[in-house]
Amino acid sequence: MDHSKKTKTTKLQAEGFTLEAYRSKTGVSGPPPTGIFKGRPTISTNFRKLYNHGQLPVCVDHCTGGHRISWKLNITSLDYNYFLPLFFDGLVETVQPYEMLARHGVHEMLEAGGPNILPVVPQLIIPIKKALNTKNNQVMYSTMKVLQHLVMSAEHVGGALVPYYRQILPVFNLFKNKKKIIVNGMSVDFKRR
Repeated sequence: MDHSKKTKTTKLQAEGFTLEAYRSKTGVSGPPPTGIFKGRPTISTNFRKLYNHGQLPVCVDHCTGGHRISWKLNITSLDYNYFLPLFFDGLVETVQPYEMLARHGVHEMLEAGGPNILPVVPQLIIPIKKALNTKNNQVMYSTMKVLQHLVMSAEHVGGALVPYYRQILPVFNLFKNKKKIIVNGMSVDFKRR
């Protein structure tokens, strides 16, 4: 009999707070990963459906410098109560041309909206919350840029957002300690102001 061989003891793994966890030579396995920072898949949006049916007053203008959006109607004559929440709903899109149309459409509507924006702010909260809850880096980054533009687009819009902070800020709270995210190959630092 060869006593030089060491006997290998294997620790049994058990879930925490069970009877097996209290036995000798038993290790407690850690909790499963929560996936809290994992991006969620996007579902088809009303923005995509209406664009596919030709019911949005916007189209892609293919030019030599890239793609731009072209408005079929005068942007100042649009019904902001209907179209601005619809374009905000399109912020969750990650597929072209929907992503580009929604993002540029929102920015152009905010530029031209003026006093039409403030009454629509309560209708924008659900699309903003939905876009942030995707936890997709690209979608979150573009939504943050849109929020900055929204606050600067008209007077009192920042104050109109205050009652809705409880719905918007929890996702930011998750990511406040995360130092960097990568968006389109570019590093975005959350610690920077």
